[in-house]
Amino acid sequence: MTMAATLSRWLIGFGSIGLLAMTAIIGWQVFGRFVLNSSPSWTEQASLILMIWYVMFAAAAGVHEGFHIRIALLEEKLGARAKPVLRLTALIVAVLGLVLLVYGAQLCWAVRGNVVPSLGVSRAVAYIPLPVSGLLMTLFAIPQIIS
Repeated sequence: MTMAATLSRWLIGFGSIGLLAMTAIIGWQVFGRFVLNSSPSWTEQASLILMIWYVMFAAAAGVHEGFHIRIALLEEKLGARAKPVLRLTALIVAVLGLVLLVYGAQLCWAVRGNVVPSLGVSRAVAYIPLPVSGLLMTLFAIPQIIS
């Protein structure tokens, strides 16, 4: 198994754990609201931040695994003749990954001083996955471009 495949599997695992954690947090929020008549203040922001994290990392893994932005019908109907279109698609994904990397890093820097009140952490924590997943998307798309 290549390093990229291993990293992709880790990202999918992290996404799965993030989804489970978000489900548990929302479950706790519902329990607090309807059973305890007191909803915890941190649950909504924590679940939103978790969702940003697991969605962005799953999207990066999707570029490697081929379950994200895939033109399966085109591939099936045209076979080898679809190769130029698939390369173009991978190039677009790589460029969008670079956009996420650059502008995501700028966003993290711009909001680093803002605090999420209910969690007491920097707002940048929510946006760290943007540049990281952008870099991974670009790295995962490069072999698809040159193949």
